[in-house]
Amino acid sequence: MHDLRAISLLFQMRADFVEALPFGSGHINDTYCAWYNQAGLRIRYIHQRINHHVFKNPVQVMENVARVTRHALERLLAEGHPEAHRRTLTCIPAHDGKPYAADSEGNLWRTYPFIEGARGYDEIESNEQAYQAAKAFGAFQKLTADLTGQRLHETIPDFHHTPKRLLALETAIENDRSARAASVQAEIKFARARAADCSRITDLIASGAIPERVTHNDTKLNNVLLDETTAEGICVIDLDTTMPGSALYDFGDMIRTAAPTTREDDPEAGNIGVRLDRFESLVRGYLSTATFLNHSERTHLAFSGKLLTLECGIRFLTDYLDGDTYFKIKRQGHNLDRCRNQFAFVRALEENMRAMEEIVARASV
Repeated sequence: MHDLRAISLLFQMRADFVEALPFGSGHINDTYCAWYNQAGLRIRYIHQRINHHVFKNPVQVMENVARVTRHALERLLAEGHPEAHRRTLTCIPAHDGKPYAADSEGNLWRTYPFIEGARGYDEIESNEQAYQAAKAFGAFQKLTADLTGQRLHETIPDFHHTPKRLLALETAIENDRSARAASVQAEIKFARARAADCSRITDLIASGAIPERVTHNDTKLNNVLLDETTAEGICVIDLDTTMPGSALYDFGDMIRTAAPTTREDDPEAGNIGVRLDRFESLVRGYLSTATFLNHSERTHLAFSGKLLTLECGIRFLTDYLDGDTYFKIKRQGHNLDRCRNQFAFVRALEENMRAMEEIVARASV
């Protein structure tokens, strides 16, 4: 437990610290909910220590977060939104005005007002939740679509550069550090057969057909807060991976995480299929707010799910060949199960691609 009272003194809180407890289900940063007394009113804030082992340059992470949240708030205020400060995270400045502060051990901390009357969900429980999450991510992208000035920091270089992920797989096959390549020839063949798919979006970005945008890059349901009364998606959180990319990366990862019929690491790959009802909810929610998309982006919405799933499967296979050094595993062969599961979902998406494209076309009218 960190000394949260000492942490509170690093920021311009305008309130008196009372107590703090660990908060949330995240596995990367240390997150605490802190109670304060503000002129007799009990209010809450979030204090978060950024994991500098995962994010090697936490200052750049916070520079991105501060720029994006400040711009989003300015947009919401300009539109006269009645809940502007509830619809985006807001960085509480340190005493030097920066959106972060360092403790005595050199750890970087940030502070946000607590978004009251809303909560996150680790698992999607309904199509309505999928709709609301996709709508919120589309709104987040729309708020940042006109961000001007210097390009955001690429805090994780080539994060969704799928051709480079495929090259990393080839390197892992060649090195074969754990002598596993011979046992996964079917999976290797599967990935290689889809090399042309890997470069489709990067080629479109390079040609200018698809613009570079501000993207979240971790579009799981638990990164959207839903209103406890209306169930509306109101605020996108966990902005550490926000950086330049394609809007399709965000939507594709929504498909990958929300539309399968089973969990990501189900050892029985035959259990996986596509929930077209869930996919339709994602499409309707996303397009209701992502009105800035150009024609090429819209026509690749269905494909984006296949690409992001293929990329993730390639990453699981690469890590399996490297000896399970990146993704945490709970059993032998865990990463291989994940890989096979993702590749099975790719097949299912391919089989349903025409139906998915028809859903997008109907929603675009």
